[in-house]
Order: sequence, then structure tokens, then C-alpha cells
Amino acid sequence: MPTLHWLNREESIVAGSRVPYRLLEADPKLSYGDQNTENMLIQGDNLHALKALLPYYAGKVKCIYIDPPYNTKSAFEHYDDNLEHTKWLEMMYPRLELLRELLAEDGSIWVTIDDNEAHYLKVIMDEIFGRSNFVANIVWQKFHSVKTNAQYRLSTAHDHILIFKKNALQNFNFLDMSENALKVYKNPDKDPRGVWRTAPLTVSLLGGARGEVFAKTGKSTGLYEIIAPNGKKHLPSKGRCWISQKGFEQLLSENKIWWGKDGNAVPMRKLFLSESGGKKICNTFWTHTEVGSNKAANEEQRTLFKNDTVFSTPKPERLLERIIHLASNENDLILDSFLGSGTTAAVAHKMGRRYIGIEMGEHAQTHCAIRLQKVVDGEQGGISKAANWKGGGGYRFYRLGEPIFDIEGKINPDIRFQHLAAHIWFSETRLPFRQKNNSPLLGIHHGIAYYLLYNGILGDKRPDGGNVLTSKIIENLPKHNGAKVIYGETTRLSAVRLKEYNITFKQTPYDIKAR
Repeated sequence: MPTLHWLNREESIVAGSRVPYRLLEADPKLSYGDQNTENMLIQGDNLHALKALLPYYAGKVKCIYIDPPYNTKSAFEHYDDNLEHTKWLEMMYPRLELLRELLAEDGSIWVTIDDNEAHYLKVIMDEIFGRSNFVANIVWQKFHSVKTNAQYRLSTAHDHILIFKKNALQNFNFLDMSENALKVYKNPDKDPRGVWRTAPLTVSLLGGARGEVFAKTGKSTGLYEIIAPNGKKHLPSKGRCWISQKGFEQLLSENKIWWGKDGNAVPMRKLFLSESGGKKICNTFWTHTEVGSNKAANEEQRTLFKNDTVFSTPKPERLLERIIHLASNENDLILDSFLGSGTTAAVAHKMGRRYIGIEMGEHAQTHCAIRLQKVVDGEQGGISKAANWKGGGGYRFYRLGEPIFDIEGKINPDIRFQHLAAHIWFSETRLPFRQKNNSPLLGIHHGIAYYLLYNGILGDKRPDGGNVLTSKIIENLPKHNGAKVIYGETTRLSAVRLKEYNITFKQTPYDIKAR
């Protein structure tokens, strides 16, 4: 597969692996609402924050939405959007790699971007996520007015939203039909099944859609003649063919063919509203009337923050509502690592999703935290009325803490058992650590039990007590009949005895992957 090359590409590719694992330290003073919530607002460099999340959330995020800097060579008050092209690629590549690790196997990532970097972004996402995992490019109409001073007299009115899946993506959710769409459904023949609309019985000769066109004989099975009840004969229009004759006869037997009021019209299929449940498939062109525009988003910001300075390019809540609705269900986990003004977290909160938002600047406190406080208190802007939002819930505020290892690779003495256990479990299994109770047995993966002797986990309060593997320690460990991997400061057992116990011993900190 073709790859994109830029200055320092090789450094960009390994940048994520070189980032140290850091602790996430909660700040109760800036947290708000229900303190038992899983919702997280993290202040800090998103590359380091994403790495810190891996031991706990790898493969758990159902929907990732990011709105990275567009690299438009314009000055923005709240973040630097004037990155040279190579620097922009260096910034994006390692972050996308970490985001992929956090994404669930059936999850999807949505990235808003404009024409400055959209096509380069597509190429590096093809490389990271796999070209076959590209889903679609949404075109969002962000402006509905024309800029009179537009360069080349072309007024750009849209952004791109690139969608990639991790692996086995399930179908996205349906959208509710609009009032105008529902008005199309009528019942002129008083069918007891209720209102319906018509749809063509033909498909393109070139498309071969739904297996209804066959090419074994060089002809389509859909080029047959249909005779109406009044005797009129119908052939498909040029370049098209009927659905298969068997399919047509099935619809006819079910009274799902409409011949027009006088029986002279070209036959059409009847699609009943009851069959669709008032739902429809989403297309890839989103207008400002459907999901809002930059202007609508700015109005939302002014309502929330009154006279305070607002972001220049926020996203409207309706845009995030559609993305989150399509890509997730209630209680799924949503992640935005370029949180900006906090729209993703605010909308996810109102829609009953769990969320993680990451923002580096001071506006993590001055904008994001305050906005989420308003959401918890029941603010009625944006999608609140549509979502029937009344308030509730909460979030916890976090900052990046110390690295687990120092520059020499030694374990930070302030690191507690749970933090080191989470790191070791993830480095061995690539799975998040879910154990709540302190136990030297971290878990069993593919028949192998993983143990950690650290921090007096066995109850010995001496500084180094219980961290050395001995025969007596083995007797006190939770039992496992299969293979075992045990981390500890050292072992008193010979290689022969370790083999007898079916143990692979790994010495801390030297055998712990520090990156």
C-alpha cells in the first residue's frame, strides 16, 4: 500500500512508543456532580494522556471523535493552528496510533478536517487503520452564506468528516425521519397496513445492485415484460432493468405494487411506514439545517459563556448528536482527545454515554469544566430539549501525574500497586486492567496467570517484604494449575525449580516494558 513520506517520518512512527506511561491524578476540587461517575475530563498533553489511558481503556472506546487543528495558517486564540505541514503530520501520526489501540473492535473514529490536510489525513489513516477499514467521508455544510472576499472567488462551505472502523464494525444506527419526510407517506388505496410511499422497481443495468442483475448470459434477467391489471405492457426504461421476476411476483402476491390511481402508471413498489418504523439510513451529505453550522455553534457558545471570549470554530451540538447517535448506544464510551470547547463531552453527557475528554490548555478549566458543570446542572441550550435533558450525573477532573518509570528505567517510588499492576497487565495482554481488589494475581489470559509481587501486596509491611519469590511465597499465592508469569524484585528459586512450578520469572524493574 502506498505510504506518505515526510521529514522525520521515522521519528513520528515511533513517537507513541517512546512516550512514558504516566499516572492520572484526580482533582476533587475541579470534579463536579456524582463522584462515582466514570466520566473523565483530563487536562494535559493528549499524547501523554492517551498513553496513560491505555492500561485501563485499550479496546473499550466505541466512538472516537476528534476535531484536530486544521493547519489553516490562521491564528486562533485558544490553540495554535499555524503548524507547518510536516509538524502537523508529526503531531497527528502517533496520536492516531494510540487512538486506534483505544478503539473497540466494533468501534469507529470520526475526524473533522478541511481541505488543507484532509487528503493527507486520509492517507495516514489508511496506513494506521487499514485502507479496507475506511468507511466514508461525510461532507458537512458548515457555512450557509457566501464569503464575498473568498480566494479565487470560490467560497468554501464545507468540512470533511473522515470515518474509519477498527475492525468488525456493526451497522450504524438509523436516523429518525423528519416531519417533511413523513409527509411523503400517504394511503390513496386505503391499505389496512397504513400509509406508504412508492419506490422504483428498477435498478441500473451497470450497478448489479442487490444481486438482481445477472451476467452469466450477457443479459439481465430483469429485462422482462410486466403486464398491468388493465392489460397495459411495461418495459424498464433505457439503461435500467426490473428487479428479478421472482422478487416482483413476491411483491405482487403481497399487494405491494402500485399501478397508479387509474392503473396506467409505471408499476412502483409500496414501502410502508410501519416497515421502516419511521427510521431512515443516513447519507453522507449533511446540511446546516440538519446538524447546524459554525454560526449556530458560536451562538450556543455565547449563550453558555455570555460575554466571555468563545472559541472561533466550535462544533454545533447537533453535529455531535448525530455522530454519537449513529456510532454508539446508551452507556457506550465516547472519547475526544482534542476537546476544545467541550462540545463532545457535553453532548455525550446529555445522551447518556460515558465519556473521556482531553484538553491541554487552561480552557480545560475555564471552558470545558464550566460547560460540563452547566450540563450537570441541567442547562437547556443545544440539544437539551431534543434529548429531554434535565441534569444529573457528573465528571471527574484529572491532570497528568508522574511517569511510572524514571529516566533510568527505575520504578517511581510513589507508584502504588494498582498503577504498576495496570501497566504490567496491559504490557503483557494489551487489555485494560479491571481488577478492583488488591491481589498478587492480576488475571489469567490465554491460560497464563500473571502475578505481581510489589508494595507489600502479600501483607508484609516491610519495605521489601513479600517482593522476593520464594517457595513460601508460592504457597501463599492464589492457585493456578497452568503456566504462570511472576514479576518480583528477585527470586530465590533455581531455574530447575521455576520450571517445576511452570513459572516464568520477570525481575522488576528490568523486565517491565517502560515504554
